[in-house]
Amino acid sequence: MLAALGRVCFTHRYLVLLGWLLIAVGGVLATEPIFAKLERAATSNPMESARGAAVLDRESEVGGHVVALVDRVDVTSAEVRQAVSEVAASAAQVPGVRQVLHPYLTEPPNPGLIANDGRALLVLAALNQADAAEQEERADAVTERIGNLRDRIPGAQVKFGGDVLIDKEWDEQFSSDLTRAELVSLPLTLVVLIVVFGGVIAAGLPVLAAIGSVLAAMLLLLGFSLFIDLGAEMLSVVTVLGLALSIDYGLLLVARYREETAAGYSSRQAVERAWSTAGRTVAFSGLTVAAALTGLFMFDIPTMRTTAAAGISVALVAMIAALTIPAALIGLAGRRIGVTDGRRRRFGIGLVGATEAGQLDSGFFARLARAVQRRPVIVTVATVVVLLAAGTPLLTATLRIGGIESLPRSSEARQVAEEMGERFGMSAIPAVTVVARTGPDELDAWAARWRGDKAVRAVEPAEAVAPNLSTVDITLAVPEQGDAARDLVRRIRADRPAAESWVTGNAAALLDMSELLLRGMPWAVAVTLIVMVALLFFMTGSLVVPLTMVVMNVVSLGATFGVLVAVFEHGWLSGPLHTLTTGGLDPFSLVSVFAFAFALSMDYTVFLLSRVVEYVRSGRDTATAVRHGLQRSGRVITAAAVLMIVVFSAFVAAESSPLEQIGLGLAVAVLVDATAVRMLLVPAVMTILGRANWWAPGVLRRLYERTALSRAFREEPSAPEKATAPI
Repeated sequence: MLAALGRVCFTHRYLVLLGWLLIAVGGVLATEPIFAKLERAATSNPMESARGAAVLDRESEVGGHVVALVDRVDVTSAEVRQAVSEVAASAAQVPGVRQVLHPYLTEPPNPGLIANDGRALLVLAALNQADAAEQEERADAVTERIGNLRDRIPGAQVKFGGDVLIDKEWDEQFSSDLTRAELVSLPLTLVVLIVVFGGVIAAGLPVLAAIGSVLAAMLLLLGFSLFIDLGAEMLSVVTVLGLALSIDYGLLLVARYREETAAGYSSRQAVERAWSTAGRTVAFSGLTVAAALTGLFMFDIPTMRTTAAAGISVALVAMIAALTIPAALIGLAGRRIGVTDGRRRRFGIGLVGATEAGQLDSGFFARLARAVQRRPVIVTVATVVVLLAAGTPLLTATLRIGGIESLPRSSEARQVAEEMGERFGMSAIPAVTVVARTGPDELDAWAARWRGDKAVRAVEPAEAVAPNLSTVDITLAVPEQGDAARDLVRRIRADRPAAESWVTGNAAALLDMSELLLRGMPWAVAVTLIVMVALLFFMTGSLVVPLTMVVMNVVSLGATFGVLVAVFEHGWLSGPLHTLTTGGLDPFSLVSVFAFAFALSMDYTVFLLSRVVEYVRSGRDTATAVRHGLQRSGRVITAAAVLMIVVFSAFVAAESSPLEQIGLGLAVAVLVDATAVRMLLVPAVMTILGRANWWAPGVLRRLYERTALSRAFREEPSAPEKATAPI
């Protein structure tokens, strides 16, 4: 079937490319509305913290806040008092501004709005509720008027922050990081592919497939946005996964096509043979990646489930793009993509593979496999020990919701938030907010009991935000994402107001997220592992091989998470890597790296096992099949790993922490998997097991023989006569 698909795309190349061109144009047009629809949080969520935030979004008449930090001033000066009072009064006249607070509204001045060192003050503007775009317009008008203090008070420094500007900076930073990563990764990928293939035309095929895949995914996301809230995280997943898989699949197909042309087949015949073998591997890999992401549905968290849906969709889109675009482009370029002269073969790194049987035992990867097979037990133990040692920082891991520290240190909104905490004892975004359907007086009476709590620094006066809806903010004396903060949230929920109420804020969100992750993780892991074992069973007919591969991937993932904890929680290598030390891992990034790294590692497993199984079925013993399979797939896997690391490293260069964590996590996972696992552990373990690799219970063996999926994988490519002249 896949050979027929390749033949159809090769023959009807112009129609196929026209269709993808229309899809690409649609994807470009969809990009702007997608960014406009980005939401930081879903409005429907089983977490109490999210439900409380949703109630405020729907019903509150009070919107976000703008905070002006006026620094390097004498707060006792009459000139400063007059300038601040007049500018604040002007800002209060901006349409949509609810009120503006500053120290000089009371006599004596409010000490809570004056810095501890007496050299700075705060001006707080509360906005009426509105959509994000309208609030940003109001915030811009407020900052423009308060910014006049720079001219009125000589030497004054004015910086702006608050939740409205924090959200705005976050969205702008995320969009900028994503765009920059794409613009950097694609040219670098093209350069690597030119070195790999020794030619621009062959190198361009996987890149064009990747572009088509990502743009098609944008159309897909636009469709999703009609039914669900789009999170920035979902967009990053689609971009990262779409680029990586499309380039990987295109690389595999073009490499196999070049093998066939080097063997003397015409372009049409080479496409049919490549698509019936490598195309089958791509299709199986796409299904494997999609299946690996199904575990995310086990989390009762809307963001995780929508990300799973988007990830599965883009994996299938990448598979379709890889199976159609390269075949059509080969139809245009013909044998110019193949290996036509010694100069190109010398310039490339030899992805065409061995064309003579003798080379299967003399290549680099075959020699490496033979060296491993001489001491398989020692290699297995040593590799596992190293990977477990790399994973030891995971034992100290903590979770942190991405807050203000996720923005770069150069962010003005982050600087204001940090100075509010250090110099004013205030939080830019309250760690705990209680929302209740009652009046402010009743809520104040309830909140008074928490003023003496050792975890509480201050309880702010309750505020009526809508008829019969009030809020009270609780400032913490302990780290807002530490154990003491979570314990406080539990105690508040156990002794909540008599009226209907919700406890929200960052501390509450982290508690809710942690509990849901712990509840869903066993099911997510179980579903992922079961699906992976089942798919690999239908590929190999063995129960032992899937189980050993899954165990290896789990060990390599442990090493990956150990590196993430070391870098982002403890700050190791944060200087050379230019990463943000956030003191913990973002829960979404943690689960995303687990799901996508596991999926990508199984991707390489399929690449390698497809070759090994071919040789076993041709009559070779397991040790020989492993050597030959590694030799034939080793260069492809290595090149694919290099390309993926290039793509993911572009995301490590982002200035927002969640993207950094996802990029570094996936880059490390690919590096570990393509080296320690595929080159050392797999040959060693399969050599130790020998014929036992291919064992399966009789009932499963009969099921394997009767299943259409396994029959499709057992089909051998047809062997048409070789062309006598290039076509």
